[in-house]
Amino acid sequence: MDKRERLIGGLYGLLAGDALGVPYEFHSAGEIPPPEEIEMVPPEGFPRAHPGVPAGTWSDDGAQALCLLDSLDACGELCLEDFARRLSAWYEEGVWAVDGAVFDVGIQTGNALRAYRRGMPPELCGAIHPEGKGNGALMRVLPLALWHSGTDRELVQDAHQQCLVTHGHVCNQVCCALYCLTARGLLAELEPGAAVAAAVEKLRGIYRDMPEYAQELEWSIRPDTPWEGKGSGYVVDTLRGAFMLLERAGSYEEAVRGAVALGDDTDTTACVAGGLAGVRFGAGGIPRRWMETLRGRACVEELIARVWS
Repeated sequence: MDKRERLIGGLYGLLAGDALGVPYEFHSAGEIPPPEEIEMVPPEGFPRAHPGVPAGTWSDDGAQALCLLDSLDACGELCLEDFARRLSAWYEEGVWAVDGAVFDVGIQTGNALRAYRRGMPPELCGAIHPEGKGNGALMRVLPLALWHSGTDRELVQDAHQQCLVTHGHVCNQVCCALYCLTARGLLAELEPGAAVAAAVEKLRGIYRDMPEYAQELEWSIRPDTPWEGKGSGYVVDTLRGAFMLLERAGSYEEAVRGAVALGDDTDTTACVAGGLAGVRFGAGGIPRRWMETLRGRACVEELIARVWS
């Protein structure tokens, strides 16, 4: 497949994964149906989360990712002020939300965007919860890797920066940087294990003169241990789970169903894993039935045509 197929696969992979996970959110792993029964429409009798939301609707994860890609295309660079303004427009007005309806917002994200509306500089908003290590910046960062043409160091710096609007802790920044470098490896047609390993080594080199970041990489993310993760909202769990699924799955479908099966924060885990799986297997690897169910595609196609014409 060509690079454009992988780029579009990454974007639709995160959106479809997010939408797949929405109705299963807040359920433990033991409450989730067997993987073969995980579909956009849950099995009959399953007590779905967000029951008023139609099947195939992405949540805050997908909307924020689209805000990021839209901002990058409009500015030609990562501009925190423009990005924060678009996130605020999503939060307040439903921009890039399907039907303009915002139905799921993380506590830390909501507090940060309200601080931005009150006049706080965007680079400080993510520090109002200084120890916050939720996955709200990781879930939206993939478009940066899909769009970026700079050096690895520049990509890492931008991955750090985009976190600052809502999730400023160094742990979040490192997770986003490692995720973006892994996506870049997949775009270069590396196999999953090789892409993750190469990303770790590149990040170690970049962090050689950044001891706080290097410590977070080694102590929190633990890249030398087998990639195993949970479905919690902790950013490290989400990253490690995505890498675990990427390395184990033989298809996009297997990866995102496996993400949902972890339970709890199912939409974000499936979004983060689905983005990488979409790059790995391409847009054509996403099941047609899920693409046909995915709502809001007309607007996404317009954005894709602008960014990757």
